[in-house]
Amino acid sequence: MADPRLLVVIPARNESASVATVIREVHEVVPAADVLVVDDASTDSTAHVAEAAGARVARLPIHLGVGGAMRLGYRYARDGDYDVVVQVDADGQHDPRYLPRLVTALDQADLVIGARFAGEGDYRVAAPRRWAMRALSAVLSPIAGTRLSDTTSGFRAANRAVIRLFADWYPVEYLGDTVEALTYAARRGHRIVQVPVGMRPRAAGTPSQSSARALFYLGRAVAALVLALIRR
Repeated sequence: MADPRLLVVIPARNESASVATVIREVHEVVPAADVLVVDDASTDSTAHVAEAAGARVARLPIHLGVGGAMRLGYRYARDGDYDVVVQVDADGQHDPRYLPRLVTALDQADLVIGARFAGEGDYRVAAPRRWAMRALSAVLSPIAGTRLSDTTSGFRAANRAVIRLFADWYPVEYLGDTVEALTYAARRGHRIVQVPVGMRPRAAGTPSQSSARALFYLGRAVAALVLALIRR
């Protein structure tokens, strides 16, 4: 894809300590891209810090989670006639140096996942969560028609077709923005691929979900996907 109009969407809640660095890194790697920070009803100065760093900022009046923030981002991209949306986390874990790799992969796909477990970097998760994530990948890979190793990664790029799809429909529930969204796109004929990326430690703040809660929802997502497969 030659010189696409690129929008980098950064969902953020109480990430004032790291969001400016993320914005600066994005601008260094893809200076022509527009950056939209969706402030998910933060109680700190995330919005002000993001504006000062040169990003456009949209503020949600109530806390909706990553799914709600990204749904707004996709609608902004659709209405703004962007060719590509790339989601980047505000906590510094997603390395913007991989942005060109994700965008280039859209030449062969509609939705590209930056995969943490595809041979690059040494990102690790605790054993129970890792087992659940492998189960999700095993279920989703046949649906997508390709091997996926990191179906819960939020580091992803979407082309115009998927932007339109997600602008009209995007789940707000935790993990819906990753697992359910992938299933929805795949079942509507959109091609999904993954590219290996290295992931960094969180730069500041604390995760929005505890490990126990994340594991619970991972198990729940696996069960929902299995039921979806056996239903007509």
